[in-house]
Amino acid sequence: MTAIELTDEDRSADALVGDRLTAAVAALRTDGFVVLKDVVDPVHLDILHARMIADIESIRSRPDAPYNWNSGNLQQDPPPFPPYLFADVLLNTYAISVTSAILGPGLKNVMYGGNTALPGDQRQPVHADLGHLWPLSSLEGPHPPAQLVVNVPTVDVSPENGATELWPGTHRELSVGIGDDIKIAPVQLETRRAIAPPFQPTFDRGSLLIRDIRLWHAGMPNRTDEPRPMIAMVHATEWLATGTPLLFPTGTETFFEHPVLTTAARFTDAGIDYIAVPQGFEFEPMGSSNGQQ
Repeated sequence: MTAIELTDEDRSADALVGDRLTAAVAALRTDGFVVLKDVVDPVHLDILHARMIADIESIRSRPDAPYNWNSGNLQQDPPPFPPYLFADVLLNTYAISVTSAILGPGLKNVMYGGNTALPGDQRQPVHADLGHLWPLSSLEGPHPPAQLVVNVPTVDVSPENGATELWPGTHRELSVGIGDDIKIAPVQLETRRAIAPPFQPTFDRGSLLIRDIRLWHAGMPNRTDEPRPMIAMVHATEWLATGTPLLFPTGTETFFEHPVLTTAARFTDAGIDYIAVPQGFEFEPMGSSNGQQ
């Protein structure tokens, strides 16, 4: 795993430059992911962590609680209003220097969400959040990246508390296409495992992970007694359709002004019920009409 440590030159430029930028771009193109170390203020993460932990029971008490595959992986949005908006999370200049180098001008953030691995979480099936954008039959090889996920955990991450399993290089595999089931078939997993086996990274809070949205990955069991929240954004290339705008309060418009990254946002005077927004994925409650597993 490539993990980039910032130098004084990077800090002065407020961006990755030189060899560090080259290494980060190369890692994303080759492996499909890279870690940037110590780029988010831990004080900001403490504030976000405390609020997200406090929100867990409200989200779980929804009759349609947004679980992903199992009741241990909770889809959870961070609060989208002050005092929980931090530039080094939503507008992280070091992340932007990397994603803009790959995705080009007109970069936009089209997501502000996340998920929390609860104690007792179970393994997810290996999947890709999205496949290639064009039918596989029309592709002679993988197309360049169009969307990059920026993950910001609020605590230290390790296999012990459910670090996401990553499958290096799988963003270039022509196995998952547009409209396909996002889960990876066992035969494909075993073929890929012989080429480059998966692993779970370890990195400290204050670091962030950037990954190609096509990368195969899986949520893993949290064997600790504490939830592990992780915030997620998606940086997309200019020409890609954005879908529903992100909601933020009126009065925060200037916070999102940035010379490189545009946030696909709509600003509202109404309250934002961010507890009700997240939607789960392929979760069947026990006793549902479709039976039990």
